Amino acid sequence: MTYKSYFFSLTLRVLGLLISLIVLAFGIALPNTYALIGGSIFSLIAIYNLYRFVLKRFVEMDDFFESVKYRDFSRWFVENKGPQDVRELHKGFNLVNKTIKAIDSERQAQFVYLQKILEMVNIGIIAYNVESGDVLWANDSLLKTLDFPSFKNISFVEKRRPKIYDELFETYHSNTASVTLEMRQETLKVLISDTVFEMEEHSFKLIVLQNIEETLNRNESEAWKKLLSVMTHEIMNSIAPITSLAETLQTDIQKSLDNPATEKLELEDMNAGLNSIKKRSQGLMKFAKTYRSLNKVTHVNKTTIKASDLFENISELMKPSLENKNVELIFDLKDPNLLLEIDSYLIEQVLINLILNALDATEQVANPKVIVSANIGHNGKAQLRVKDNGTGIAEEIIDSIFVPFFSTKKTGSGIGLSLCKQIMLLHGGKIQIQSNKDSGAMVSLIF
Repeated sequence: MTYKSYFFSLTLRVLGLLISLIVLAFGIALPNTYALIGGSIFSLIAIYNLYRFVLKRFVEMDDFFESVKYRDFSRWFVENKGPQDVRELHKGFNLVNKTIKAIDSERQAQFVYLQKILEMVNIGIIAYNVESGDVLWANDSLLKTLDFPSFKNISFVEKRRPKIYDELFETYHSNTASVTLEMRQETLKVLISDTVFEMEEHSFKLIVLQNIEETLNRNESEAWKKLLSVMTHEIMNSIAPITSLAETLQTDIQKSLDNPATEKLELEDMNAGLNSIKKRSQGLMKFAKTYRSLNKVTHVNKTTIKASDLFENISELMKPSLENKNVELIFDLKDPNLLLEIDSYLIEQVLINLILNALDATEQVANPKVIVSANIGHNGKAQLRVKDNGTGIAEEIIDSIFVPFFSTKKTGSGIGLSLCKQIMLLHGGKIQIQSNKDSGAMVSLIF
């Protein structure tokens, strides 16, 4: 309807101009003074009227575009005055302004919401312009971690802490890296990751900094508590009977020395007691040697080996252990050409340890079965798995099985799984355990 009104008004003015020009043409052709003068006057009026009619619409649009240019969306265009088509045009302008204001308000709310979240997280975050060094945004956690006041350009850091500047802003960390930063009078252990992104023809760098000093200290403290608890238990188990037996033997000897005639020394009892002390002492020495062996593995020598060759070696090594046991050991390898980049000797040790544990877990089940498999996971990483159909691992101890010297076996040293975990950590991988009392346990080695 608006366009019809505009078209009708424009058509009337064009027709008026056309008629005036026809009258003017007749005035010139006849010639007729009245027609000439009248045609000229009406033509000028028609041209001026048409000019103003068209210009007014362009001026209104120009005003609107000017407000958009300067992002002035608060302007309100009058909707109840002027021609109908101009009123409708003003309504359209106001609707656009209202919509943009709503979007801007929503975006502002989201920005404030995101800003509050980033301020609350205990992770330092900073974004800055790569070319100029101007800081786009930095949260309080970053300033607190680095002990900095608020700054607008990273040159502030360069002048005061050049080593921190080089590590944070000059070094690119493609993956999350653990870094030690030298502060004024201390060092700080942090995790750093960063990325570069483009925005409006400018490059920005986003750096995420996490203080892991307290977490490492807390975890280390908890690990020491568990370790000392287990070690104390094992040592006391050995020392208590040695002390008690030594006191008994000493008492018997003292009685014999005081009354050699009545209190004769039983050499057989003495020999049995000393033999028990010897065995207990040897057990304690074995415990100490076991602890030393846990700390011997400090690096790996990776080579590329076929999974099929690895399985063949393990199969040969496990034959003596399987001779007297009715356990089916299955090696499941879908891709015989699967390659693994590992320290084969250490991983053989891990797999043998896991298979032996699986054999113990299947002693009380019918048709015991242990499956060793290798494949590539959904994340593209190689995986080795040892699965059994045994009794599984009790839920209350599953979190303790990697603690050194923790063992549920009477003859176990308690370092097997601890050593396995250490070897996997040296490979840059991890070890995971899933257990179900009905279907057994599965240990995954993820590289």
